[in-house]
Amino acid sequence: MLEIAVEGEKRRISPRKVNSILLSSGVHLSSDAVEICLQHNIDLLFLDRFGNPVGRFWHARLGSTSRIRRNQLRLSMSIDGLQFGMQWIDIKLKHQLDFLEKLARRRTVLYQQIKETKTALNKIQEDLSRLRGKLDEQRQTIMGLEGSAGRRWWQLYGQLLPQTYQFSERSRQPAKDEANALINYGYGVLYGLVEKSVILAGLDPYIGFIHTDNYNKISFVFDVIEAYRIWVDDAALSLFGKRLINKEHFRKLSNGVSLNDEGKKVFLPHLFEYLDTVQRYKGREITRRDQLQLEMHALAQRILKWEWKIGDEWNDECNIAQMQQEEDFSKIVSDNAAIKFRYEKEQTGEQMRKAEERVIDIEEEDENESQ
Repeated sequence: MLEIAVEGEKRRISPRKVNSILLSSGVHLSSDAVEICLQHNIDLLFLDRFGNPVGRFWHARLGSTSRIRRNQLRLSMSIDGLQFGMQWIDIKLKHQLDFLEKLARRRTVLYQQIKETKTALNKIQEDLSRLRGKLDEQRQTIMGLEGSAGRRWWQLYGQLLPQTYQFSERSRQPAKDEANALINYGYGVLYGLVEKSVILAGLDPYIGFIHTDNYNKISFVFDVIEAYRIWVDDAALSLFGKRLINKEHFRKLSNGVSLNDEGKKVFLPHLFEYLDTVQRYKGREITRRDQLQLEMHALAQRILKWEWKIGDEWNDECNIAQMQQEEDFSKIVSDNAAIKFRYEKEQTGEQMRKAEERVIDIEEEDENESQ
């Protein structure tokens, strides 16, 4: 059993009833509690004061084949990587458009603004759908279109809030106003949930598509979360709309605003209730939290079944100069195939060298796992 003590009051909870535990400042945790959580696959996630994940306890096994992560890396460098990477932006825009469609029937005063925003988002969605070629060549265009969509969304969203909390643009760390502080904290929690689902599905949180690689950057999580941000947006809007949160739930900083401890006690139960609400999904009654995990497992299966294109087919799709290359998948170490690339000629020099370095890193990781 897990025992929780808050201000002198103790409560015992069965670990079977716990999915995750979020830990912020001022929390004491025993090693026995950590061990129980690891035994029951309970996610222990540490958050900073803005809600951003800073660390987590995780058991010492991935529980999936390394072929998924290997294929994820190859897919991120392929011609298919462009469309694959843009799918989460497309889903995000669809969710926003669905949200606005329902909103237009309730917020008649803002009907014109909602209509204009829908038109702008539809146009951006069409522009994205027409993009072709290599991901590296289109990345800046994608980010620019996504930024334009974000600005239109937030300009309207700010008007949907009670007048006291309205804003005209997004502000991050630190937030410039209470509404942005609440949204930032919600996104921080969502990052942790998405990363957990990605890892459980056997995917690599560091191998991104739209978001580029960087040291300790969970690029893939940054890609995937776009499809689920609407959950935080919706939950935050309803919290303000129900007048369940007020100015006393925020702390003034020297350069902004953040959610205080009392505010977290109000917002987190509301957000988790939203995530755990049962809804209709593909003919099933499941929670949004379970939907996220199911979609990550389905994504992992798609990546696992994906096949690398080589030769003329690759060249035709890329619409680039002839590039002669071979792949040699000859060496097998334990259950894991070690990927080796052999090229007839030196082509696309720096890009291929980077790809090879990434593959070697994954090989070393797999060899360590097998040991």
